Amino acid sequence: MASDSSNGLNVSVVGAGIAGLTAAIALRRNGHHVQSHVPSQIFEKSESKTEIGAALGVPLNALRVLDQLGISRENLKGVPWSGGVAFDAESGEDTPARGWSTAGPDQMIGLLCHRSDLYEELKRVATGHGEGPPAKLHLGTKVMACDSEAGTIFLISGEVLHADLVLGADGVHSVVRAHILGEVQKALPSGVSCYRTVFKLPQLSGMRWLDDGVSGTRTIIAKEGPFRMFITYPCRSRALLNFIAVFTDSCEDVQEVGCTPTASREDIIAKFRSFHPKFLPVLDLPAHSEIFKWQLGVLPPLPTWIRGRTALLGDAAHATLPFMAQGAAMAVEEGGSIGCLFPTGTRPEDVPQRLKAYQDIRKQRGEFVRNESAEQLKNLMYGGPVVRYREIQSTLLQYDALATARDCYEERFGDKSLSE
Repeated sequence: MASDSSNGLNVSVVGAGIAGLTAAIALRRNGHHVQSHVPSQIFEKSESKTEIGAALGVPLNALRVLDQLGISRENLKGVPWSGGVAFDAESGEDTPARGWSTAGPDQMIGLLCHRSDLYEELKRVATGHGEGPPAKLHLGTKVMACDSEAGTIFLISGEVLHADLVLGADGVHSVVRAHILGEVQKALPSGVSCYRTVFKLPQLSGMRWLDDGVSGTRTIIAKEGPFRMFITYPCRSRALLNFIAVFTDSCEDVQEVGCTPTASREDIIAKFRSFHPKFLPVLDLPAHSEIFKWQLGVLPPLPTWIRGRTALLGDAAHATLPFMAQGAAMAVEEGGSIGCLFPTGTRPEDVPQRLKAYQDIRKQRGEFVRNESAEQLKNLMYGGPVVRYREIQSTLLQYDALATARDCYEERFGDKSLSE
């Protein structure tokens, strides 16, 4: 049943990750009624995954959105991210510490956060007390299919739900994507895998290379032999250390893209034993989570992100590699942009054109990050610098997603729509 615009749209969000929760926050503030449908088993995996090597960078372009949506930076427990230091894996020598050329006034390009801290804060703001009707998170409601044109989703229970707007924020293995495209499109192996974990970080770790220099990432790259790289950075107010060990992996099985069972410290040493002795003691830090192996995949560019009353956000639209540190940021930008294009007073009949506007302002940028991340991996594998194109930093960090979406709304719909 269609909504009365004075009472807000009925919105079904499939998935409750960063993209889905950001969109839920933005839409509830405009008076829309948001329900998020998450299979209980997937939710449990997601909750577990947040504690398994799952920190992330929240760059300035994402913080700009989160600040306006009422997210508490204090609750993110982020560590200031001002740049990084790169090391030669064999010699142990470092390059001069450098911040990014477009850092903010305090020379910070973002925050380094544990994924679960960001997730819990987004969930709090989406479902707790605040402006507009709280979003409702439904567990154990696996979505089996979607009628994109009608805005209908079909649950495994047999229940059929109708909405004015459906958002597919269900990740790299998206169900909604298959129904928008009319076919299944899987992520393709990138040729690299990684071990991921989180260590507890004592105040005195005894490893100066973790602390000296600019606040941010530490990257150790092998110049000899197959491509191998360590990436570390602190999170959760410097109580934890995120650790990633990337290596060439010739696996061609698309089904293996994603997480596989736990690995061991010995598995990492076997591939990285040639690294300078000062780096391997990081593996002796107290464990905060298990070590997992991840086959990194990338989603090919899609012909469309939208169909009828349905749109894709985040990894469902452009699952990318982590080498530009912008994957989560794109999810945040897209969730916030949806809110700008669906203000108070939006009518059900407005939805298809608003989604066209969403695709027009978001698809090119999402694919830009996806393509540049793949190019950055190639660059690293052939001995290029950690920061490949400093000139694109302003394109990434200075972008104001909400201002862009508001300008688009005013240009296309401002003189035709009900006032906010």
